[in-house]
Amino acid sequence: MEIKFEDIQKANETIKTTDIKGKEYAEVNQRIKAFRMLYPQGSIETELLNNENEICIFKATIKNEEGRILGTGTAYEKEGSSFINKTSYIENCETSAVGRALGMAGFGIDTSVASFEEVANAIQQQDSDKLITKTQEEALDKAIENRKIEDETVEKVLEKYGYTSTKEIKMKDYMSIVNDFQKLVQK
Repeated sequence: MEIKFEDIQKANETIKTTDIKGKEYAEVNQRIKAFRMLYPQGSIETELLNNENEICIFKATIKNEEGRILGTGTAYEKEGSSFINKTSYIENCETSAVGRALGMAGFGIDTSVASFEEVANAIQQQDSDKLITKTQEEALDKAIENRKIEDETVEKVLEKYGYTSTKEIKMKDYMSIVNDFQKLVQK
């Protein structure tokens, strides 16, 4: 059976989207469902291109039943760059590559080629690179002072994350630093 653009449009109409900051994005599982509606015997192939130095790169290839390539996509993730990437950066990378490949094949692109997962991860990454709030900084400084943690110890903990003062701490490292100080106090 020859699949036409209209068929892809109908499959896309079944995709449920998720709102992020006022724009709708298709989740990868919804793109997969739409693909399987039209190509139940088609294939979604993934290949790990790189997994070194805490960086993962995946390539995904979408094929029809005859093995003809319908779309490809790649994705890049850094271990620990977001909450989900602390434990599942490889899986997250593979899913993103699949979402992009399906987007290139025409699935879930009515609003964007980027998937919900990609956009959510990008937003979280942007937020994690922001500095902690003044309130968080003051609370951490007060906890250090109240627990009488020596300056040398504070410097060692901050240095572990590449900081020289609490004013430089980014959101992505804040909880880890707080946990490190709590472990010191419990000893």
